[in-house]
Amino acid sequence: MKPLSIVGALLCAAALLPSHAFAADKGQGHSWAYEGKQGPKHWSELNDDYKTCKLGHHQSPIDIRKTSKAELPKIEFDYKPATPRILDNGHTVQVNFGAGSGITLDGKRYELLQFHFHNPSEESINGKRYGMVAHLVHKSADNKLAVVAVLFKNGKENPLIKTLWSQIPSEKNKEVELTSDFDLKSLLPEQQGYYNFAGSLTTPPCSEEVNWLVLKQPVEISSQQLTQFSKIYPHNARPLQALNGRVVKESM
Repeated sequence: MKPLSIVGALLCAAALLPSHAFAADKGQGHSWAYEGKQGPKHWSELNDDYKTCKLGHHQSPIDIRKTSKAELPKIEFDYKPATPRILDNGHTVQVNFGAGSGITLDGKRYELLQFHFHNPSEESINGKRYGMVAHLVHKSADNKLAVVAVLFKNGKENPLIKTLWSQIPSEKNKEVELTSDFDLKSLLPEQQGYYNFAGSLTTPPCSEEVNWLVLKQPVEISSQQLTQFSKIYPHNARPLQALNGRVVKESM
């Protein structure tokens, strides 16, 4: 789901306020990257806390190909209009939320902590990666993580993305409050069926036991908006990971 001084601890223990999970490890001085000697193949070598990136058996992202149809519970979205905070944390553009918004899944409440973006989408569907994905990170009262993934396809301009892109701070790790309220529900597709599987953080330390909820219907983003993000992060997606016998459930 980090730019603050407690980021290192948050990354190393997903149970601790993971509002900054999936983002920069400021405590490690951005010690990992998406290419080169600090890229995904070497994450496990960079820090003892990152060993799960290599040794884990339920790693994310995955290629969603073979699924099992199931009567999955509806994701009950409770996203309230808010004025969150946006930053470029050195690995992605991230938007942090205060208390009040969240989802309920099978009677269990998860508070929305933050969302951020990957280019291209980290998840792939039948071998296809989309232009971008937003990961909406939530945490339950018992410190369990649930991540909703919203895929983006090329199409018309996205109003919420327009608002965000216009306010990205030019200075990395500088968190600023958005100047106007916006409704995160506008980012969601009309149809909210989803794929569900057990996975991990997609950035170091790659901690597992993350409940992934990948919405099946993508939303639109203009090519210009995708280009704007690509100028900041031409590629910030982890390679696909082995399924290792996991079953991917698909809502009916």
